[in-house]
Amino acid sequence: MRHYLQFSDFTREEYDYLFERTRIIKQRLKSGQLYQPFIGKVLGMIFEKSSTRTRISFEAGMAQFGGHAMFMQSKDTQLGRGEPIEDVAKVMSRMVDIVMVRTFEQSIIDRFAENSLVPVINGLTNEYHPCQIMADIYTYIERFGSIEGKTVAWIGDSNNVSRTWLQAAKIFNFKLNLACPRGYEMTVLDGQSYGGEHFEQFYDPYSAARDADIVTTDVSTSMGFERETLQRKKDFINYKVSEKLMLQAKANAIFMHCLPAHRGEEVDPEVIDGPQSVVWDEAENRMHTQKAVIEYLLLGKIED
Repeated sequence: MRHYLQFSDFTREEYDYLFERTRIIKQRLKSGQLYQPFIGKVLGMIFEKSSTRTRISFEAGMAQFGGHAMFMQSKDTQLGRGEPIEDVAKVMSRMVDIVMVRTFEQSIIDRFAENSLVPVINGLTNEYHPCQIMADIYTYIERFGSIEGKTVAWIGDSNNVSRTWLQAAKIFNFKLNLACPRGYEMTVLDGQSYGGEHFEQFYDPYSAARDADIVTTDVSTSMGFERETLQRKKDFINYKVSEKLMLQAKANAIFMHCLPAHRGEEVDPEVIDGPQSVVWDEAENRMHTQKAVIEYLLLGKIED
């Protein structure tokens, strides 16, 4: 049994397989072919953090597979009254076939997985967001081919999404340039070093974006840090992705954002709604790549 709790849980070879399966699964859906390998199967979903894209993508994907997705918020369960996550995992995994958890600390989902009888997928934690970066990399590969040797410029907070980009950089052999204000630097480097072949820290966003193939960002205040919103808005005022900043990147560079976006704060409307933006492809590809992960965790490699 396998889980998908961090991006580093899969190897490069496994991602190559998963991206090929994503292409096939997406193509089948677009052409109207029915592919329902999971009739009678149930995906249990625990949301301790709210979401639009995560819920829709997992529910729609499981329905397209012929299965059912069960949505649960912690306030609607005994988790909201202090039931141990270990007990929830032991009970829930006896009744469903696979679980997606969207929660706070990574330790919560790690504990759940340790006590689960079925595969567990990380839908987001404070530390990592593997499903998002899998969709982002597939979106790039779908348009341009290999991401190996490319440069990704992250402008903004060194949060769970940028930390997952860092894990991906080592696996796919590309470079992550991270630009953030002093005091917001990446602190968990997963064995990588500042200024190494896969990661470089910047304080000037224009320098980070120079000759980049992808420019990406996120809101300056991630879920769980709302009390810091006013201070963060001040600290990140010079870390907005503007048309001027995009000019520093390569001419064919694309803009990414995991959404939801605050236009005028971390990105200008002209960029996110402009011709270089692929944010809607990213959002859709969450569903297709997650379907490939579900299929892989439940059925292993498919030869067809």
